[in-house]
Amino acid sequence: MADNLPSEFDVIVIGTGLPESITAAACSRSGQRVLHVDSRSYYGGNWASFSFSGLLSWLKEYQENSDIVNENPAWQEHILENEEGIALSRKDKTIQHVEVFCYASQDLHEDVEETGALQKNHASVTSVNPTEGEHSAYLPSEDESSCTVSCQMPTEQTPNSDLESSLEIYDVEATGEEGKRCDDKTCVKSASEEETSENVLTTEDTTLQPKKNRITYSQIIKEGRRFNIDLVSKLLYSRGLLIDLLIKSNVSRYAEFKNITRILAFREGRVEQVPCSRADVFNSKQLTMVEKRMLMKFLTFCMEYEEHPDEYKAYEEITFSEYLKTQKLTPNLQYFVLHSIAMTSETASNTIDGLKATKNFLHCLGRYGNTPFLFPLYGQGELPQCFCRMCAVFGGIYCLRHSVQCLVVDKESRKCKAVIDQFGQRIISKHFLVEDSYFSENTCSHVQYRQISRSVLITDRSVLKADSDQQISILTVPAMETGTFAVRVIELCSSTMTCMKGTYLVHLTCTSSKTAREDLEPVVQKLFTPYTETEIENEEDEKPRLLWALYFNMRDSSHVSRNSYNDLPSNIYVCSGPDCGLGNDNAVKQAETLFQQICPNEDFCPPPPNPEDIVIDGDSLQSEASESSFIPEANSETPQESRSLGNPEQSSQ
Repeated sequence: MADNLPSEFDVIVIGTGLPESITAAACSRSGQRVLHVDSRSYYGGNWASFSFSGLLSWLKEYQENSDIVNENPAWQEHILENEEGIALSRKDKTIQHVEVFCYASQDLHEDVEETGALQKNHASVTSVNPTEGEHSAYLPSEDESSCTVSCQMPTEQTPNSDLESSLEIYDVEATGEEGKRCDDKTCVKSASEEETSENVLTTEDTTLQPKKNRITYSQIIKEGRRFNIDLVSKLLYSRGLLIDLLIKSNVSRYAEFKNITRILAFREGRVEQVPCSRADVFNSKQLTMVEKRMLMKFLTFCMEYEEHPDEYKAYEEITFSEYLKTQKLTPNLQYFVLHSIAMTSETASNTIDGLKATKNFLHCLGRYGNTPFLFPLYGQGELPQCFCRMCAVFGGIYCLRHSVQCLVVDKESRKCKAVIDQFGQRIISKHFLVEDSYFSENTCSHVQYRQISRSVLITDRSVLKADSDQQISILTVPAMETGTFAVRVIELCSSTMTCMKGTYLVHLTCTSSKTAREDLEPVVQKLFTPYTETEIENEEDEKPRLLWALYFNMRDSSHVSRNSYNDLPSNIYVCSGPDCGLGNDNAVKQAETLFQQICPNEDFCPPPPNPEDIVIDGDSLQSEASESSFIPEANSETPQESRSLGNPEQSSQ
């Protein structure tokens, strides 16, 4: 693979996370020669999504703390006298404190494997070789065949019908189940010793007497391809920067989305649905008529608060929570606005920040549904792949499982001039984008990182029963004690193509104050109950049953200043990993800033050219005319698609 790589590029991007992928796509679109490499065997880095067996492979890799690839220790031999090398890290240390618990009955047999999986590879099950371990965490046939020249999405990830649509929004009840990835079988043992000791309920005779809603661990393994489990849990604001970029660049044709159907709140030990749109407010049975009028009046003010500075200027220095107490709102309404609409806490935001957050929430309502949020089918990991595909369409070259040993710096100019890869090949470039996790401890010795606490749960039913079992919900659980943070809960149903039918995939996220388990387990215990035979008998239990749980801490480098890294040349640009926020605005802003540094005065991810307007043989006047006709109209498909995104009501007419 490396023997076929060109020796010179304009931009080399190391890491395939969302900011790197957007920047690579923008550079490729502007005519830059782009090489995009990743030492992992899958796209996305910490933004990736995995099938269940793929996640087990990923867990095994981190728990064994093994190297991602075999390094070439002799890269120093390729450094000349007037050069010096910046070594890149041999290990990804962004994930810590991994703990896994299985509560479902473990009636496992040695021959249990995923339905539709590739032929069982015993080496990948038992070997601790990191390359083999990662191999099972992605789709070998499609990705491997396309990693050098293109970024073709696997056909099961992006159905053919999507290619002519710009941003597909589906009702959650309408979408059927469909398999996506095809992973090797991985080890199905518990990923922590505690899991083994806590789960001794396995009995053979229970498999012969299936009970209602009884889900076993072997079923989860068999249906593993139905799961697409995100490492980072986020949603897309319908009028956010990422949605606007997807529409503008026409990358939205590579993805499908669903509306979040419910905004929930956790109050006094109960989960309640929050009315946020005008229709929801007036249809709510939990609000009195007086409360409905109070809430509508306050939300109307929030939409226009900047036009009435006298209403809030005196309260700018206090928290948003204190400000709400000065308004004519009941404690019930104050709670809903603070935690479920502004999505902040009692101490986290001042009045201005709270009003901005509330206005942003309301501004996004109604564009694609009754809530402000969208979720990509098959998981957040689809988004980096969409931009990688755009980059490849415009000539970007992709190499997965391809590590870079070091960055080569010229001593006189103090500019980075090349990289040396795992095969010892020197590849020259003008600009270098590197994801934070690739830097060594020497480079990051002065960097202070924050941490994100994450948990992924598989449950048997929703946290709030409804007429339809296909609900996608977001819930904010306030901080339980001083020094901790509010926990964001996102619950996904099977129609999002992220879990098997009859289960829900639940993501919990908060800023870390302790380990992920210590931060999140109290919330898990309040919302769910462990899946045991006793609970199976008690069908009237209100709490959903917990089948499987994962806890881990992820590094948050989004706040790190570039000056914190040691001795980086000016043409090396740093991309951060995922932040703890709900949206993706930070990644888009970062990508656009980096692109403008590399390609000043260039348009950031403009729409693709209309094939009908491309002139192969013709004068410049004809070419300019075709270009000017493209800007307002795009191609025959694009106007309708853009209108349907920017103004869904108009398209429906």
